[in-house]
Amino acid sequence: MLGRTANGLFWMFRYLERAENTARLLDAGLRMALTRDHTKAEEEWRSVIKTSGQQQAFEAKYDNYDGSNAWNFILRDKDNPANVLSAFEQVRTNARLVRNAISSEVWEAINESWMTLKDDLSRPVAQGNLGKVVGHVRRAGMQVHGAMAGSMLRDAGFHFARAGTFVERGDSIARILDIKYYLLLPSLSYVGSSLDTGQWDNVLRSVSGDRAYRWLNAGQIDARGIVEFLVLDDRFPRSLAYCHSALRENLAALARIHHAEGECNGLMREADMRMSETTIDAIFEMGLHDFLIQFINSNTAISAAIAEDYRFTR
Repeated sequence: MLGRTANGLFWMFRYLERAENTARLLDAGLRMALTRDHTKAEEEWRSVIKTSGQQQAFEAKYDNYDGSNAWNFILRDKDNPANVLSAFEQVRTNARLVRNAISSEVWEAINESWMTLKDDLSRPVAQGNLGKVVGHVRRAGMQVHGAMAGSMLRDAGFHFARAGTFVERGDSIARILDIKYYLLLPSLSYVGSSLDTGQWDNVLRSVSGDRAYRWLNAGQIDARGIVEFLVLDDRFPRSLAYCHSALRENLAALARIHHAEGECNGLMREADMRMSETTIDAIFEMGLHDFLIQFINSNTAISAAIAEDYRFTR
């Protein structure tokens, strides 16, 4: 497979995952903001903007964290090159570039979703429509992944697409957990309070893990338990451990197809050993922030090695 085709598939699914993760974050932010007074709601939108990595660009344009400004900035603002509409446009652009490497079902799911989102975001989104728009973004991701799972040959293209998905998902979950961990509580006096519980529940909602976690833990919200679930529980498809495992399998499949391992496989093995030997006690002893930064840096290095090994830019 040509490097530019592999690159297109890898980044098509990275952008798709990015758009979907941002939609989940917006949905969780809206739920929390609606339960709080104006001042506290602005703090929640500040948290959403910061978690999405768009704080500097947002503050260059706005003086406050009004909800309408926040969600429209994230979804459609032309002054924000990382907005959701632009991300999905990149999904479609890359899909067109690799049209011969994807099934007609995948292309149709992407193209139809793009037309729906383009119409949704052709004008500012009112609060009453935000849930519908966010739902369209999330469903777009599920439809494309479903079309890929049900119609694509398990060849190199499939594994590049899946690698892009899990590189992006791991990065997103780690950043959400890291930033939210620092923004959760204004004071240690809130630990164990209804605010504490509500904020940790919001973390779970932002990664669509609230129902799974509650089912496993009889509805008990506990910060330590949530961190263990989102980092180490490889049964949950948005945990760091699951992303690690899925990325390892797809890189191993690419090595078999190409009859050779690359630097990315070696880096993946090193990262896998660190993850498999880690416990929740070790994470908290090391410091959650330090652990997550180590994960993000390792994930970034693996992504760069994939691009080099398979000549994405050549």
